[in-house]
Amino acid sequence: MAHRRTDSAGTARELLQQLGDLTGRILDQIKLQQARVELAAALQRQVLAAQLPALPGLQAAGRYTPARGGLDIGGDWYDGFVMPDGSVGFAIGDVQGHDVEAAALMGQVRTCLRAVATATTDPAEVLGRTNDLLVAMATELFVTCSFLRFDPATGELCDARAGHVPAVWATTGGHCEIVLNDGGLPLGIHAGEHYPSSRRLLTDAGAFVLLTDGVVEGPDYPIEDGMKRVADLVGDACCTDPDELAAQVIKVADLTGHNDDAAVLVLRYDSLGERTRTGGG
Repeated sequence: MAHRRTDSAGTARELLQQLGDLTGRILDQIKLQQARVELAAALQRQVLAAQLPALPGLQAAGRYTPARGGLDIGGDWYDGFVMPDGSVGFAIGDVQGHDVEAAALMGQVRTCLRAVATATTDPAEVLGRTNDLLVAMATELFVTCSFLRFDPATGELCDARAGHVPAVWATTGGHCEIVLNDGGLPLGIHAGEHYPSSRRLLTDAGAFVLLTDGVVEGPDYPIEDGMKRVADLVGDACCTDPDELAAQVIKVADLTGHNDDAAVLVLRYDSLGERTRTGGG
């Protein structure tokens, strides 16, 4: 009987040791995951905190809100920067997923767009070359994106989109539309994809609003309803402060249930005549 108790005690000690080892490994995995999430969240904060460019007669403002479920990070972002030829590039995008990998790829796509824009400022070419880079990286995620170029010297706005939600454009002259230009496939799917671009001259004062699908679409909220709601807001408030307009537009995401993160980028511009005066032209 004593021998059996000794065997039983030894088995218990082995089980406790195995349990302790397993608990230690689980805690290590939890700490590693926490570190990855913190790193991804810091990356996203850094991307979204980047100062948007401001020119005489052109102001930009952005807003971001995370999904209510899952990690407090995602793959939506916006960006703006002055390009080598003096024009200004603006981008908004949505990486598939709401996890650490999505946030990491978001940073890579942003970097790719900025790097490509040092060689060409044409939106169609910027998206095409960025797409080829992502395909070469063999990422398992895809990215929707809109990229536009504003030329302050001419007042021309050129834009292209890769599977992304259309923009909304409204002017003080009463024009308001959901910009349904042709686009290409999301980035990272097929090499050599062509991205059509469109050009427009911004003469009347107004606003050009870029957004992600988390603003306008949810399981029980059709994207058509969301786009109409945004178009109504922009049409009524295209002359307001861009920060205020961005805040109004991002609130539309409340109607979707916040199953997805959401981003908004508002470009508020003066009339061509006013821009010429303030720019010294």
